[in-house]
Amino acid sequence: MPCNEARGEVRLFIDDEEIVIVAELGRLAAISSRLQCKSLNDLFLRLSTVEVEATMAGIEFLTVRGNAQRAISKLKLRHFSDCSVAFTAALGHHFDGDRGNVGAGAQPA
Repeated sequence: MPCNEARGEVRLFIDDEEIVIVAELGRLAAISSRLQCKSLNDLFLRLSTVEVEATMAGIEFLTVRGNAQRAISKLKLRHFSDCSVAFTAALGHHFDGDRGNVGAGAQPA
């Protein structure tokens, strides 16, 4: 399955079910609402430490390719370390690379 790493997409296998996840802000907001997170730090911590409910919500909301529901139905505790690695990589995309339009708020000369 194709994966656009420049966009922050990450492959994740749950048994033979391949999905591609990406941690876009709208998707993270949906997870945060579902889990009633109090902060971004709380959300990141719950996803990266693969709390059961957070892991299932992460797969449900972050999947952009593949069948999230089939992946969830095959999920077992042995998959949680792979989920942690994938979630951490997807979340890490927000802190790497492109700095965006850093001069947007600068005063004109």
